[in-house]
Amino acid sequence: MTTAFADGRGLRAAVLVTVALGLLLPIAAGLWQTTRAGLGVLPAIGATDLSLRPFVDLIALPGFSSALRLTLVTGLMASALSLVLAVGVCAAMHGRISPRASGRLLTPFLAAPHAAMAIGLVFLLSPSGWIARALAPLAGWDRPPLWASVNDPAGFALILGLMVKEVPFLLLVILSALSQLPLRQHLAAGRSLGYGRGIVWIKVIMPQVWPLIRLPVMVVLAYSLSVVDMALILGPSHPPTLAVLLLRLFTAPDIAMLLPASAGALMQALLVAAAFALLWVLERVGRAIGRWWVRRGGRGSSVEPGLWLATGLAALLFAAGALAMLSLLIWSLAWRWSWPGMLPESWSLRAWSTPGGGWAAALGNTVILAAATTAVSLALAIAWLEGEDRARRARSGWAEALIYLPLLVPQIGFLFGLNVLFLRLGLSGGYLAVIWAQALFVFPYVMIALSDPWRALDPRLARAAGSLGAGPWRRLFTIKLPVLMTPILTAAAIGIAVSVAQYLPTLFMGAGRIATLTTEAVTLSSASDRRVTGVYATLQTVLPFAAYGAAFLIPALVHRNRRALLPGGAA
Repeated sequence: MTTAFADGRGLRAAVLVTVALGLLLPIAAGLWQTTRAGLGVLPAIGATDLSLRPFVDLIALPGFSSALRLTLVTGLMASALSLVLAVGVCAAMHGRISPRASGRLLTPFLAAPHAAMAIGLVFLLSPSGWIARALAPLAGWDRPPLWASVNDPAGFALILGLMVKEVPFLLLVILSALSQLPLRQHLAAGRSLGYGRGIVWIKVIMPQVWPLIRLPVMVVLAYSLSVVDMALILGPSHPPTLAVLLLRLFTAPDIAMLLPASAGALMQALLVAAAFALLWVLERVGRAIGRWWVRRGGRGSSVEPGLWLATGLAALLFAAGALAMLSLLIWSLAWRWSWPGMLPESWSLRAWSTPGGGWAAALGNTVILAAATTAVSLALAIAWLEGEDRARRARSGWAEALIYLPLLVPQIGFLFGLNVLFLRLGLSGGYLAVIWAQALFVFPYVMIALSDPWRALDPRLARAAGSLGAGPWRRLFTIKLPVLMTPILTAAAIGIAVSVAQYLPTLFMGAGRIATLTTEAVTLSSASDRRVTGVYATLQTVLPFAAYGAAFLIPALVHRNRRALLPGGAA
């Protein structure tokens, strides 16, 4: 057994089994329980006969068709617009800004939890928000205007909020994909043939980039169609999106609503699957049109204005996101803020002054869950990657799909069923259940963040250590982990940010007993006291920022005499 672990076969097999049981089994069990309830079988409430009645009851609910339409409109529009803007920004700005500067620009938007960003956008976009206050002197408003800028029936505020989070993510994904292509040579060859920069991107670069970003785009699409926390804060209420409607059914006092809620969860999963099928069809159609366009040989009209328009719109999104995050802190410190002043007339720490009766417990729970979940996920990711190294085998397609699976399945589609299973096992309502549920979503992001830096490590370092007599475990702990300290800590920071942002896993698996900053912030977002809401949302944002700061500072201190190992160093 020791020999098997040393050469990687046993270690790789053990990690794959652990991840499969820890990720695949809970999702499959949750979907199975949800499917049974969706078909009318939930013995806990006395339902024992297979039936399509839950689907009939769901469709008959007031506002169901509007909720379905709203979900499709907001989810598809946010995903499509985010992808177009991200591609346009990369085409216009790549080579004009360094990768290091791009990373620094994107990090705050990636780190900010979705709920905190949504609350900040409410403070920015609402009739009494900063934008209305800035326009008040010009428009002559003596009171906040009566406009539905937040929770609007069309879902425009929700689309905007999703884009503020998704455009930076897609930008990072595309920039990572571009690092694997000889971009300068492609651009030079295209320009020498008379094509403009934008046409080269459309005809030459994007066909090569798309296979590398297809899965992340599917993750964005799945999230946009099934988001709950941002939809609760920014989306319309009557009717809400389908995911919010299902949450209301799952938490309704009438337990009979669990059956149509489960049917809706299955419908939500089918909706995401249909969106993936639509993406596949569009990919095939786009490929056929692209081949015809290339064979036709025309140079095409210039798309440079479109690229700069996309860049300008993305800059507005980033500005809105930055102002939203700043507004959280200002509202948490405000005391008197009269209309139409741009800043509070008086400041106070009163909202921060009662941690014992308010935010301290939520902060403690959030830190415990984030630390435990990230530690487990990071250990599994390192063991997986080390097993691949020792076995000298590349990652297979099914293993890659296993990593992405929790991000492609709508959370509400299996979390209720998983909660039923945990209730039977006596696990629901405790830290273990929440840590396990959060790890389903934290591990994929940690694994994705760490995979490329791990593979990029120079193998000669380990070989040199081996030639000096160091065994595989010693090489891991004395060579690989110290050299990869910056990527490992960055992956840990990403894990903490993902854990802090989890809403549904904490709500369902914690059975309402474990309050975190996210669950409390979402609940308080509909309250009247913006100061208290600002405190929770500010703390929710500060934790990921602190994690990213530590990921930068710790290697800088430990490797201060090793310039090549510093963040952005030569190695």
